[in-house]
Amino acid sequence: MAQAAFAPEPAPQRPEPAPQPTGPSFDVLGWRDEPWNAQLALDLLPETNGPKVEVLSGSVIVTPHAGYDHQDAELDLAYLLKQAARRAKLWLYLEANVVSGDDLFIPDIVILDVPGGGRTTMDIRHAVLLGEIVSPGNRRKDIIDRPREYAAVGVPFFLRVDLRNRVPTIALFELARGSTGPLPPLPPAPGS
Repeated sequence: MAQAAFAPEPAPQRPEPAPQPTGPSFDVLGWRDEPWNAQLALDLLPETNGPKVEVLSGSVIVTPHAGYDHQDAELDLAYLLKQAARRAKLWLYLEANVVSGDDLFIPDIVILDVPGGGRTTMDIRHAVLLGEIVSPGNRRKDIIDRPREYAAVGVPFFLRVDLRNRVPTIALFELARGSTGPLPPLPPAPGS
């Protein structure tokens, strides 16, 4: 039997497309190059007890869990504020999803005028107070950016906890009145 003097070149192989995640996955951050919004993040990214995943102005912002001092202050403050919130018929949550248009915020402290049970997100219109515990790597965000963003959408109060030098400083801002400084301290309770 005669053999051909040449072998035909194999047909060019097309590269296989990159596999797309079938469920929520952080892999999507590597291939999605269009602006993000809150709903896309909630649909495409996994729920996590690890890093915070927020969306601001079309960009995804991923930050690792805060340090132990931050978490300790968050728990202590939540314990005290939750009691006061319940007496005022308000609901307190830690690191909850708050949606403002296309943006997704996850403040350290969230006080709402409606219960969040059974929900994954809450519209920012229900926020009575949003609070941030200042992290060393996010000082500008926690001190300047977030109060402005929250004020722009009508959140009445902002609580800032600064742990600089491990000494907590708490400041309450009334955003609805355009306050640029903290509210004055309350007088001591009678008999204290």
